[in-house]
Amino acid sequence: MSTLTVLALSIVLLTVLMIIGTPMPIAFGTGIVFIVFSLGINYNSLIHIGYSQISSYILLAMPLFVIGGALMSNSRIGISIVNWFECILGRLRACLLPVTTAAFALFGAVSGSGMAVMSCLAPILFPRMKEKNYPVETVAAVLCCAAPLGLLIPPSCTQIVYAWSANVSVLSCFLAVATPGVAITVLMAVVSSRIAIKKVPDLPRGEKLPPKLYCKNLVSVTGKSAPGLVMPIIVLGGIYSGIMTTTESASVAAVYALLISILVYHEVKGKQFIGFMADAGVTTGVLMVNMFFVMMFSRLLLQEGLPKYILNLLLSVSDNKWVIMIMINIFMIILGMLMDDGCGTILCATILTPVIIDLGFSPYQFAAILGVNLGMGCITPPTAPFLYMSSRFTGVPVKAMIKDVMIILLLVYLPVLFITTFWPDFSLWLPKLVLGDRFSMF
Repeated sequence: MSTLTVLALSIVLLTVLMIIGTPMPIAFGTGIVFIVFSLGINYNSLIHIGYSQISSYILLAMPLFVIGGALMSNSRIGISIVNWFECILGRLRACLLPVTTAAFALFGAVSGSGMAVMSCLAPILFPRMKEKNYPVETVAAVLCCAAPLGLLIPPSCTQIVYAWSANVSVLSCFLAVATPGVAITVLMAVVSSRIAIKKVPDLPRGEKLPPKLYCKNLVSVTGKSAPGLVMPIIVLGGIYSGIMTTTESASVAAVYALLISILVYHEVKGKQFIGFMADAGVTTGVLMVNMFFVMMFSRLLLQEGLPKYILNLLLSVSDNKWVIMIMINIFMIILGMLMDDGCGTILCATILTPVIIDLGFSPYQFAAILGVNLGMGCITPPTAPFLYMSSRFTGVPVKAMIKDVMIILLLVYLPVLFITTFWPDFSLWLPKLVLGDRFSMF
């Protein structure tokens, strides 16, 4: 068989194995074995390649963000963030839906993980909205669709993986994905509110207070919420100012969350902390095993020239780079439906980034495009971890919430993906502004 045939069959084999529910490492391992024995490749160096890649210093940031997120999830930091946003947005009709999207975005900026955000905020927000007669299927859909903001609002573990895989600047990736993340947050707040009000027109507003009393209440709530609100400032300020690296900021976030949980909220005990560390170890271990096999698989594809084959195939369809970018987006949407965000990020970063650069696009614009795409993938069946997680937390069946999820996909995610793809400065203006002469497009 030709090299191209073997590579194509390995991808088909991988896809079939994932669809039938084969564990990710076994699926990728099977693809690796198929390529190695079909092409007669010396496999002795593959283990070394996989190990050397996952022993990178930058990846240490991920377990640290997991620990920080776990500590926040099990203290009153999450509740304080929700209360602060509710104080500010309370006069809006269906205000708890904008509060949900804003709280998910801010919490995601600290934890770096959509799963951590969902596990912390869903048990807080869903009972409040159910009690106030919000349509439960809409609430569950919004919780599902807001969870990917933890992947988009920096610092993001997905962007750390992308920068590591593509060998580009982590800070520039964070800045590039921030604008699409904020745009999705705002659009989702508007769209979800309209959906809910259309179903239940008499959804309550918060009590209108006199200006003096409102300011007094806001100061009081801000004071109580300050420990949680300061954390994003410390993390993001340290990274963007250049005082700390991403890994250092993740360690500061973990230590800060631990101190706040123990000294301010008095909620984390010794056994609980050991449990958080164990959970962080399990989560990181699973991720590292996945990345170990994915990196070997993607390195084989790269070594055998798959990006060149892909570019030639795309150019045979059209020589217009925008048409090619549309095809790449369609491919990534499908990939996101089948694969978790970590593995999808590594594959796209290693295989498609060379193609993107050859077409004249910046890898940092591609970081933003990839972030939006894989965020959509996390809520789009059949994989859709956030869809099933939201159903588990709320008790709302997937089939009941899927209509509202699709509306949010069509009116929020797809427009932002379109703008991010066809307007490069939409994602690149912030890196240019913050980094100035230090920012390079490639």
